[in-house]
Amino acid sequence: MRSLVGLFAVVTAASLYLYSLSLYLPAGPRRRPRLGSEIEHVEAAESERLSDISEEPSRLKFPSDLAELRELAELLQFYKTEHTGYVLLLFCSAYLYKQSFAIPGSSFLNILAGAIFGPYEGLFLACVLTTVGSTMCYLLSQGFGKQYIVNFFPEKVSMLQKKVEENEDCLFFFLLFLRFFPMTPNWFLNMSAPIVNIPITFFSCSVFIGLLPYNFICVQTGVMLSEVSSLDDLFSWARLLQLLTIACVALLPGALIRHFSHRRLKVDTQHHNGSVAHKKVQ
Repeated sequence: MRSLVGLFAVVTAASLYLYSLSLYLPAGPRRRPRLGSEIEHVEAAESERLSDISEEPSRLKFPSDLAELRELAELLQFYKTEHTGYVLLLFCSAYLYKQSFAIPGSSFLNILAGAIFGPYEGLFLACVLTTVGSTMCYLLSQGFGKQYIVNFFPEKVSMLQKKVEENEDCLFFFLLFLRFFPMTPNWFLNMSAPIVNIPITFFSCSVFIGLLPYNFICVQTGVMLSEVSSLDDLFSWARLLQLLTIACVALLPGALIRHFSHRRLKVDTQHHNGSVAHKKVQ
């Protein structure tokens, strides 16, 4: 009971902080007037539209589909021109909130990182925040949730414990394999890792490296969404070449880990209709 009260206090404090941060938006950036009646008319209409956006703090919410994601990206890009620090703090806080409390939907935030911060800074933020947030989830589970996780997911915890013991001599590569080819959702692995005695150093490093291809794909998708304005742009030769490069870069680490796993790891590698068939790889 004491651990449940402590967890509730942490969640409440984090929720109030994130709510207050999203509620009090700074003033939106102002546009400089230009010569020409037609240009002034267009810019006045655009400024009025952006002003309407800045007066709607309720629109700052976690996106649930691509339409909301594009809308949120447009809003944050608008504020980023003069309030970069605020947008960065808000994005990092929201990302860590989702990761720390194992809330699904981090892929949308990865895409948003690419749309707002670009391919390099966005990828760096996604990788660092994923690692920090997952580690915070690990620590929260270690401090407050061990008993509840075992009670709610006894079979999953038992299966993971067995696999960890079987691959104890190459535990780090086993954790990488789980990130590249998850037998269990990432959120469950984050919560159950301290229960099955996975060292926090192995855990954090495996998150950073193992989710790098996934974060890379999501961030690059966000970059393309922010640049594409029509279907012709999406299906141009340059864009198709970019997609092919992204796919090759993302698949290479997974291919190497799979090759290693067939020689050393003992994992479940066959999937049939969403179920896992147990197979021991020697």
